[in-house]
Amino acid sequence: MAISIPHQRRYKKTLAFMAKHLEAGSSLLDLGTENPFTPYLKQAGYRVENTQGENLDDAFMLYANSKVDCVTAFEIFEHLLAPYNILKSIKSKRLIASVPLKLWFASAYWNEQDDWDKHYHEFEVKQFRFLLEKTGWTIKAQELWTSPDPKKIGLRPLLRYFTPRYCIVYCERD
Repeated sequence: MAISIPHQRRYKKTLAFMAKHLEAGSSLLDLGTENPFTPYLKQAGYRVENTQGENLDDAFMLYANSKVDCVTAFEIFEHLLAPYNILKSIKSKRLIASVPLKLWFASAYWNEQDDWDKHYHEFEVKQFRFLLEKTGWTIKAQELWTSPDPKKIGLRPLLRYFTPRYCIVYCERD
């Protein structure tokens, strides 16, 4: 499967961020089903376990006590009605998570044909930080990045060169 340029760029940035905060060989619980990024995680040396497609708004306790070095959540919280529940329940001491940011010039992503493929939240950085802090996480590192696509032209594609689209954080808890 061909990976788009913005996805390739995001995958590379995500792996570089992870390498700064988590050693290769670490065990991960990646919230969300296996996806195109999973092989990149494994190739980077991480031992990855994914959730199995459960509705994590309802079934968050299935994974709360997972014995892993770190929980990862890459663009998953925007698909949950209540990300607070799983974030509060996770017993892991480390979390790496990324979310799409709310763009002032674009509506939230909403797939009319698929109830699982909707963004119930697109966060502002302050909202994401508040959610993490309210659920007991301390943000140790954060990065923002843009999402330009050189194949598209127009005002919105131009704005994507300058407006951060993603926020990734490394968090710890006692």
